[in-house]
Amino acid sequence: MEQVIIWHNIAPSEFLGIFVVSTLVLVFGVGYAGTITLSKMNFFSKSWQILGYLFWALQTYCLYDMSILIHSSHFTTKVLMVTMVIYLFVPHLYFYLIDESAKRYEENVQPH
Repeated sequence: MEQVIIWHNIAPSEFLGIFVVSTLVLVFGVGYAGTITLSKMNFFSKSWQILGYLFWALQTYCLYDMSILIHSSHFTTKVLMVTMVIYLFVPHLYFYLIDESAKRYEENVQPH
């Protein structure tokens, strides 16, 4: 049994919009990761995390918009949105694990 794959045509006039939106996905993703990371490292105050969450929301919207522009299937769009929810929690998990490991090893250090 042969499997048929149907590709939707993307008009040449749609390429600029796709390029701009996909670039914004990257820019807002870096903004989110950078803002959250710098605030967790105490280079920025904790109130800067609100800006990071705004970047995440904008990135999620742009990724959804890009999936519409490139005619993604509903399944692919759902997978992208689940991935964005996971991306929301990954920096927090990373810094939680670093803090917990630092506490664990501080308890095991014997003074000389």
